[in-house]
Amino acid sequence: MIHEGQVVLFRFPQTDQISGKLRPALVIREIPSSYGDWLICMISSQLSQQIPEFDEIIREDDADFGRSGLKTSSVVRISRLAVVNRKVLLGSIGDIDSERLMSIKKKLSEWIIGP
Repeated sequence: MIHEGQVVLFRFPQTDQISGKLRPALVIREIPSSYGDWLICMISSQLSQQIPEFDEIIREDDADFGRSGLKTSSVVRISRLAVVNRKVLLGSIGDIDSERLMSIKKKLSEWIIGP
């Protein structure tokens, strides 16, 4: 069962639609439809890819790191989004806490609304 805040595995495509490698992704929210589609964002261990004041870093000493299933400190790349059907998500490795998820949703919504 997929749920918000879950860390799943997904073959995240590159922006030119070339098939990407299997990597973790954060489940943000279910799309309001009957298709079983979810909004997800990419997670990367390349901390240098972080967009300051936008992306969220999950560090090894954070309270929810252990249950995230991540192997090392990682950046939740809020700008790397995809809408995918639950059937293409290749399994759950963990989840993040509700406060972190709310922070990510807030950053995303503020970015979409704009100044």
